[in-house]
Amino acid sequence: MGSTNESKKKLLQQLKMESAAEIGHLDFVRENNDHYKGDVSSRQNGQEGGPIGGRMVQKMVAFAEQQLQKGGKI
Repeated sequence: MGSTNESKKKLLQQLKMESAAEIGHLDFVRENNDHYKGDVSSRQNGQEGGPIGGRMVQKMVAFAEQQLQKGGKI
């Protein structure tokens, strides 16, 4: 069970990195920028990281739609 969760975590990590690169926000990904962010406002965190999550959702929805059109399972 742990290996399945780890593989899913790695896939989401890869998706996050790809999404951040596509929109030019790689600097805001925690794995690339390990500084403390507790002193950053939620507004600024949302402006920096929000578009990454939004792009991830767009890609996941597009993948799901593609799978459904093929008649496959998601």
